[in-house]
Amino acid sequence: MAYLKRKIDKYLKEWKESDLKKPLIIKGARQIGKTSSILHFADNNYDSVVYINFVDEPQYKEIFANGYNTESVIKNITLINQKVKIIPGKTLIIFDEIQEYPDAMTSLKFFSLDGKYDVICSGSLLGINYKNVTSISVGYKIDYKMNSLDFEEFLWAKGYTESQVNEFYTYLEEKKPFSDLQYNILKTLWKEYLVVSGMPEAVARYVENNLFTDIDNILLQIIEDYKTDMRKYATGFDKMKLLNTYLSAVAQLGEENKKFQISKIKSGARSKDYMPCIEWLCDTGILVRSFAIKNLEFPLKANIDISKYKLYFADSGILLYSLDKESKDDIIIKNNQSTYKGGVYENIIAEALYKSGVELYYYKKEDSTLEEDFITRDNDSIVPIEVKSKIGTSKSLRALIDGDKYKNIKYGIKIEESNISFENKILTIPHFATFMLKKCLVR
Repeated sequence: MAYLKRKIDKYLKEWKESDLKKPLIIKGARQIGKTSSILHFADNNYDSVVYINFVDEPQYKEIFANGYNTESVIKNITLINQKVKIIPGKTLIIFDEIQEYPDAMTSLKFFSLDGKYDVICSGSLLGINYKNVTSISVGYKIDYKMNSLDFEEFLWAKGYTESQVNEFYTYLEEKKPFSDLQYNILKTLWKEYLVVSGMPEAVARYVENNLFTDIDNILLQIIEDYKTDMRKYATGFDKMKLLNTYLSAVAQLGEENKKFQISKIKSGARSKDYMPCIEWLCDTGILVRSFAIKNLEFPLKANIDISKYKLYFADSGILLYSLDKESKDDIIIKNNQSTYKGGVYENIIAEALYKSGVELYYYKKEDSTLEEDFITRDNDSIVPIEVKSKIGTSKSLRALIDGDKYKNIKYGIKIEESNISFENKILTIPHFATFMLKKCLVR
């Protein structure tokens, strides 16, 4: 299958050209395209590439037998493979599936100090395995979090150029509606994206044949692979509790009160028993958290309540295919977004915001029903965001904008199934435009 252009491509080129370059660790969930992106970058930018996969080639775990210093590691690599070419200043060394041998990250300090070779590490579940590493080379590495494709990358995969997509940004920046043609095309593409998900294998298959054939099988297999990883790599706590937490995250998104409650995982469930499971699922990139904001004041991060949070799936396709097939068809094919009381659509918007770089927060007053789905900020004001699956009123949004005690709020954003408009201090945007918000909010 043809390579899918990704946002990490630009980052990798900038990393290579940086004077302050350090070994790079690319983290993210399984099958989001980490290895494909790294190898594509390597093939186009280096005279020599040394690719080591600790799952397929476990013998390479022995390259650290004489220590982690660069000279010993390079020598042992060439002992295992005499054909490999390692050229100082022109070689990229890739340690893939590093979760199988996380102690390899100890060598990054030595590679960083030596400076003769570029090094990229990658693997699934990398975050949780930091806890098992002898030394994680603090100060001698750079971490990069990668996600599955966002809608902008999906547009690239469908053949739209960067200049075409950049033109779409101007409509939101200028608060002017898309033409009917633009709106209808983008809405159709958005629905396609929701069915296909952001998983590269599914996107590539769909782009290749323009059919939804095999998408179900691809995504269901990825979900099974996630469950296999839970059984294989999760250490230090009950793996059945981990699986139950994952399943409960699916179920709780279907409830009216979408704040995640550990007590609903299982009767008698206690926070101390299940918090490690939640941390593991978030560390591995399967789930993301949105914390409650206690006070709508700057800085937002100083006003979070870490005991209250919502959990979302980092890829909504994984959520949709974790539901029964009929529910997925209701939401996507039959356009019945009311299924699961809008929780799925809230997840879809949370995913789009998260992938664009917006930190996830929400607000709910303790003494009333006033609640806002997301809270973010622009250069000088706090911005509440309300999500509607179709078109609806915005009582909470209106109350926050007009309320005398919310001095930091100057306007709000409503995301629904309608075109761009700005009226009475509410910026309305269509669901598919969510990926543009971060760039337009902070300029």
